[in-house]
Order: sequence, then C-alpha cells, then structure tokens
Amino acid sequence: MDMTGLTGSIVALVTPFKEDKSIDWEGLERLVDFQLEGQTDAILVLGTTGESSTMTDREDFEVAEFVVDRVAGRVPVIGGAGSNSTAESLNKSLGLIKRGIDGLLLITPYYNKSNEEGIYHHFKTVLDQVNVPCILYNIPGRTGCAISIANLERLSAHPNAWGLKEASGDISYAANAAQFVSDDFKMFSGNDDIIVPIMSLGGSGVISVWANIAPKTVHDMCAQWLNGNHEEALATQLENLELIHSLFCEVNPIPVKAALAKMGLIDAIYRQPLWPMAAAGDARVERALKEAGLIG
Repeated sequence: MDMTGLTGSIVALVTPFKEDKSIDWEGLERLVDFQLEGQTDAILVLGTTGESSTMTDREDFEVAEFVVDRVAGRVPVIGGAGSNSTAESLNKSLGLIKRGIDGLLLITPYYNKSNEEGIYHHFKTVLDQVNVPCILYNIPGRTGCAISIANLERLSAHPNAWGLKEASGDISYAANAAQFVSDDFKMFSGNDDIIVPIMSLGGSGVISVWANIAPKTVHDMCAQWLNGNHEEALATQLENLELIHSLFCEVNPIPVKAALAKMGLIDAIYRQPLWPMAAAGDARVERALKEAGLIG
C-alpha cells in the first residue's frame, strides 16, 4: 500500500503475550481490529512499544505477516527494523519487506552510539538497499545518541528517507528539523504530550503510544489540526495530558499494556526485563482511564 501521502495517527502497537510469554495471536487480532474501528491512520509493529527487543527475528516476521494479513490493505503497516547492528537492521528490513510491510522505522545505533559519520552510514546502508519509505527515529533518551541536524539534512535528501519520528522532547531540535520538512519528507511527533506543538512546526501527525487505548481521539485530534481546527486540536491535547502522562508513569510499554488489560483487550504480560507496575502507577492508570471514560 502506498503510504507516501500518510498523515495523522500512527499507532505504535503493543505485542500481546500469553502467560507462558508466547505471542497472543487472538489478542493481537483484537488490537488490530480495535485500531481499524477507531480509524487509526496506520499501524506500526515491532517498535519499542511492541517489545521487539525481546523477540526473535522469526517472531518479528510472524507478527508482521499476521498484521499485514489482518489489515488487508485498509491502512499502511510499518515495521520497526531497528538494531544497533547495521547488518542486522538491513537483514530485518529486507525480511519485513518480504512479509508485505509498507514502510520501515529505523532507529539510531543504540549502545554502540557510533560517531557522526557512522550514524549517517548506519541509515544510508539500509536506505540504499530497500524499496519502501523509511522513517528515521530520533530518541536519544533511549539510545544514547541522536540524529544531528547536519546528518538529518543529508539523510532527508535520500529518496527512501520518507520521514522523521522526533522523540527527543526538544522543541528546539524539532524546529531545526522542520527546515527539511517537504512533500517528500515528513515529521511525526514521537511524544504524545507534544503532538500539537510538533504539528504547529509542520509535523504531519504522531507515532503514538496513546493511540493504543484511544485511536479515535488521536486520529480526530490530528485531523482537526490538519483541517485548520487548531483550537479544537489544542483543547483535545490539553484535556488528555493526565491520561498521556499516566501512560508514561513507568517505562513504556508497561503502563499502556496495563491500560489495555483494564479495557479487556489483552492481558498485562511482559517479557523481561519489563515487569508489572507498582501499585501507585497501576492506580494512576486506572484513575486516568476512568476520567477519560475508557473504563467504567
């Protein structure tokens, strides 16, 4: 499916597990259907929120294929192909493309960190050898390194570099990155609490954790902004700040999985080193869900 005109809410989908830590395929089916019913604009699998770092390549490919088949072309499906090994990122990218993925999310080389030129070639190596749109992922808080503005300028000119997921939380960085936004290179917020500010700088939407539990709200908010209803979009953003903050009261995706469990969609099961939330965080998530009308 062509995703070059994609805007709006891209859900960073969780991967549900059973008690024995195997993939919960029935739960995954429910999540995909919930997103489609909520008018999500695209689905991203195998990202940080999807716990891909604890999954095997075989599981990654099985999840990608399952979601592609379930979506059946109704919205684009994007696959996370990040690794701190450039060769592994390339191999995973090519494997996901074979499974029908419409686009890729590529992260900076965490742990290794690399130098400026190494980070540039980490992305370029993949971009040169794939044939789908790629989103570059800037999240220095998790990876320990960032895509510099100089590297972003070079990479944004590549024909397969389609966009940036900007998750540094640094509005100054986002403003500088916005220089390279065009019809051929988009910017998406990677932070749910600043979607509207990023869109005010030329962003096209969000790659969202929040959308796991409220796909219609996030879709509508992005549509409001893109359609010029800026006051409505801002009101939606501000009204939902406590709900958003509750989803990050512990490390993602622990709270959002707990929220989905409270909504009856999946069980709150994680692969280590992730662990269930402490009582205070669990209570905060439950309170926020009730205030938002998502549970009784």
